[in-house]
Amino acid sequence: MLLNKILKVVLLLLGGVFIVLQGFVLEKEGDTLSALMLVLLTILYCVWTKRKSKLFIGFLIAFTLGHILSFLAWYGAEVKEGEVDYYYYGSNILYIISYLFLIFKIILPVNIKKVFKELVIPIVILFALDVFCVILVTDTTKGTLSNNEYMLEFVYNAVIMVLLSVALLDYMYKNDNKSMLFLVGSICMVFSEIIQLAYYYIIDDKTLAFIFSFFLVVSFVFFYVQSQLKFSDPEPEYFDITNG
Repeated sequence: MLLNKILKVVLLLLGGVFIVLQGFVLEKEGDTLSALMLVLLTILYCVWTKRKSKLFIGFLIAFTLGHILSFLAWYGAEVKEGEVDYYYYGSNILYIISYLFLIFKIILPVNIKKVFKELVIPIVILFALDVFCVILVTDTTKGTLSNNEYMLEFVYNAVIMVLLSVALLDYMYKNDNKSMLFLVGSICMVFSEIIQLAYYYIIDDKTLAFIFSFFLVVSFVFFYVQSQLKFSDPEPEYFDITNG
């Protein structure tokens, strides 16, 4: 139990250091530290969590492997123009897989037919917003990425937006603390990804590096906290309570 608490404190401290490193554009050091943090977080979850989710473990492992590939890229051969950057493709595909684990973690236990019946209007609105946002955000990389890289970026952004939409619908349907924390974590993750995209392809500003790193750390804090909670029945809305 003591080791569990020490590891949590260490992870929080490392998270702060990671944000500072990214803010000073020490990307190599930041990637090294983030890979270490994710390994420790995966160990923390797998060893000390009583009610483990295989899909959440899959998310942690895939995301960790993606960061390890980003870390290894610093020591790989320099990618020349026209060559395939396998580290780029490998890490991004792993991130996409990790987010898919989270999406399936939400939708598999839910009665999808019932959700569609009760939330059909929000689903239609979110779908339209997702399509608009994915096209708008991905278009910022035009002229910078190759066709294959652009398609990968498009799929990446689409999966991120689906994660956010599914998390929002999950909270609207369940209305409990666990789904609320998951939603907040998803929002922070999407903010981190969008700001990171702006940092790499639009504005080379140290402030953006600090901000997207902060949101990334915070998102994992919320994801971990919600993973320790047990799902409770949907809480009645305020008007239900007042009306008996």
